[in-house]
Order: sequence, then structure tokens, then C-alpha cells
Amino acid sequence: MTSLDAYRAQWFGNMRGDILAGLVVALALIPEAIAFSIIAGVDPKVGLYASFSIAVITAIAGGRPGMISAATAATAVLMVTLVKDHGLQYLLAATVLAGLIQIAMGALRLGFVMRYVSKSVMTGFVNALAILIFMAQLPELDPRAVPWITYPLVAAGLAIIYLFPLITRAVPSPLVTIIVLTALTLALGLDVRTVGDMGALPDTLPVFLIPDIPLNLDTLAIILPYSVAVAVVGLLESLMTQTIVDDLTDTKSNRSQEMVGQGIANTATGFIGGMAGCAMIGQSIINVKSGGRGRLSCFIAGVFLLILVVGLGDVVSRIPMAALVAIMLMVSVGTFSWSSIRNLREHPRSSSMVMLATVATVVYTHNLAIGVLVGVLLSGIFFAAKIAQLFRVTSTISDDGRVRTYRVEGQLFYGSVEDFMAAFDFREALDRVVIDVSGAHIWDISSVQALDMAVLKFRRDGAEVEIRGMNRASETLVDRLAIHDKPGAMDKLMAH
Repeated sequence: MTSLDAYRAQWFGNMRGDILAGLVVALALIPEAIAFSIIAGVDPKVGLYASFSIAVITAIAGGRPGMISAATAATAVLMVTLVKDHGLQYLLAATVLAGLIQIAMGALRLGFVMRYVSKSVMTGFVNALAILIFMAQLPELDPRAVPWITYPLVAAGLAIIYLFPLITRAVPSPLVTIIVLTALTLALGLDVRTVGDMGALPDTLPVFLIPDIPLNLDTLAIILPYSVAVAVVGLLESLMTQTIVDDLTDTKSNRSQEMVGQGIANTATGFIGGMAGCAMIGQSIINVKSGGRGRLSCFIAGVFLLILVVGLGDVVSRIPMAALVAIMLMVSVGTFSWSSIRNLREHPRSSSMVMLATVATVVYTHNLAIGVLVGVLLSGIFFAAKIAQLFRVTSTISDDGRVRTYRVEGQLFYGSVEDFMAAFDFREALDRVVIDVSGAHIWDISSVQALDMAVLKFRRDGAEVEIRGMNRASETLVDRLAIHDKPGAMDKLMAH
């Protein structure tokens, strides 16, 4: 757990940077929250209320200072069918249940599974997200849908973003971009798409409400599959974003606390009319690059978002989408790992294939969780194949030709049992066979069964078999699972 002094420092150790970064993030959250609400098939206020609630609560209870959480596309797409078939109230109930599931997963410390996500999968995840962020801006750059003046405005926004830091870094350049382009479009009366064109902004504060659904097993059967999917996908994206922010800031954070914080945020959000959400890598990178490092940045982003849409909705609605597109293009370029392209020739082919498969799957499905799952599965397959190649069995025969010693080296598991069995000559007439496993490790039931089969085949032909040099861990597994010394062993083994 975080100490009180460390927690206080996470709030007030970088106040100026956190406040300015939070303002930038709040402005960038508005169009995305509206867009994600549209994806889920609900009113814009559902996404906006969710972004406010999740940002504020994760700032307080989360485990990663400086990371931005809000309504996201990853969770919104999972709710489409539920909203279409059963309506908003079931979405709110599913959000509450998803939060409770996340709290339980955090309490059980299931965040350790992130150690099995390889660097190649992480790189693929980041690159795919950068591509999705870029693709999400294309409708705002469609010449059939936007006036020509949009392109000069986006170009001007990018120029400000990249050139203004050469003058001063006291004020985040994305915030300057929003102010300058908004003032410019209002002063010149330019007819361009604005935030207000994305949907009506709420004009009241959220209120506590209990989802209006029947509390019975039928309702649970409806919402449980969606809640589980949202909980898993939300935590997956949050933990991967957490790892990226850890790397960007050279700091460590608490995975279990972040999981519980995300769960508390989603549970509370469902009771104020908001949809489920999770950490946002794009907004988190905006926050970090704008100088945000502490909890205050996420808190300010959520509070300022609510103030903007409720109290200053008329002003916010006039912000040109070109300004926000420019910021998101900057995020897309900054998120993409350009070195991964150069490394395609240098890195092992299997690592490059994992990275490319993750990118392709995410871009094709628009689902980060599916892409990561494909990447993790491929990583496991390639790893098993690589370990299996390091396995070998050699043999020597005694001078009288009656005793053969097989020396097993490497990892004996399901991927190497075929080579293990192929190394033995069961037709050779021997008095005694020694299987020396001092240079090997036995991992699973497949390898134990292969050892059983080898021993029993040699014994069937009259040879005495000795297993030599087994390490303690392998011996424990073999003693528990092996059957070659039990009555009727061959019949039992063949029955499997």
C-alpha cells in the first residue's frame, strides 16, 4: 500500500504541471466521450458523466498517478448489443456489476498475468492503438464532410503543437492550440465543425439513481456475460496503459490497487447514469507529454470536464474539431513505436510476427483485447517451439553391448515429448537401460506419461530400467503422477 507521505506527494508534488495538463485532457476528453456514447447507442451525457466520474474516482483510488481513465471505445463496443436489445438501464446495471468483478479481481491480485504479455505484444498493442487513433480522425478529414478550411486549421494546430515548445514549455502546446484555433475561427467567422456538432452537451449535474431493472436471476443472466467482458477488457487495457505510463515516467505503480480503483469507479459510475470505462492510453500520453505526473491531473481533468460541459457548454461547443484532431494526430504519431519498423529486420522473426499479428488483429477487429489475446497465444506457441528445439537425447552403449545409457538434456514438456520418444530404440535387445535426466527438467503430465511409456516399453521386452539424476521438482511431479511402477500400468496408460 502507498504510504501517506507518498500519497500526498502524488497529489501535490507537481501542482502546476498537473493542473495545466488536466485542462488539456479535459478538452480532449469531450469529443471522445461523446463519440463513445454514440458507439454504444446512448445519449452523449452517458459518456460525459462516465468520464467525469471515472477520472475523479481513479484519481483518488487508483494505483497509477498521472494515468487518465474515462469512458472508452474498448468498453463501449462491448455494450452495443445489450443497449440495442434491453436499453440503457441494463447497461447501467452491467456497469455496476463489471465494477464489482474488477474489485474482486484486484483483491485476488490477478494483475500478475501481465508478466506473460511479451514486449512484442506490448509494441503491437501500442502501434495498433496509434493506428486506431489516427483512423478515428479520418471522418473529420473527409473532404466530402468538412470544408476545405479544416485542413489549414489542422496544419496550423500541428505547427503550434510542435513549434510552440521551442518558445516556452511553461504552457502545454495542446492547450495553446485549442485557445488559438478557437479564437481564430470565432474572429473570422469560419464555418467549420465544432464540438457542439458532435451532440448536445448535458446542462445539469449527474444525480444518484438505481438502475430500473428487475432484481432476479433472469436479469443476472442477461448482464453477466457483458459485465465479465467489460471487466476483463477494461482491466487489460488499463494494466497495459499503466505499464506504458510506468515506462514513460520511469516510476512504478500498484497493479492491484489500480484494478480495485477501476472497479470502484465503474461501480459508482453505474449509479450516476454513466457507462463503463477504463484507462485511456491516448489521453494518458497527452497528460504525460503536457506535464501531468500526479493524481491531481486526472482529478482536474474530470472536474474541469464537468464544469466545461455543464457550466460553459456554449463556449466548449464552439471549439473547432480541427484543434482536437490536431492534438489526436500528435498523440497518434507520438504513440506509434517507429523504432519497431526499423527493428523488423534485426529482431527475431517470431517476435516480429507476434507484433505484426497483434497490430493486424486489433486494426481488423477494432478490439484491443482480441489483438492482445492473439499476440499472447502466438508468443506462447513460439516460446514452446523455441524451448523444444533446445531439447536433445544422446546415448552410449556399454562395452558388452548389454547396457545402454540415454542422457536427456533440456526441458521435457508437451512440446518435446515427441522427440523424447523418437530418441529411444525399443527394438534393441538389452539387459539394462539407464535414462539419465540429470540435465533435464520434467514439467507436465505429457512428459510424465512419455516417461511412463518409455519405461514400460523397455520393461515389456525384458530390460531392467533405471531413471537416474532426477531433480527434486521433477521427482515430486513424477512421484505424484507416474504409473510405471503400479500394477496394470501399461493397460492404464494405453487407456489414455
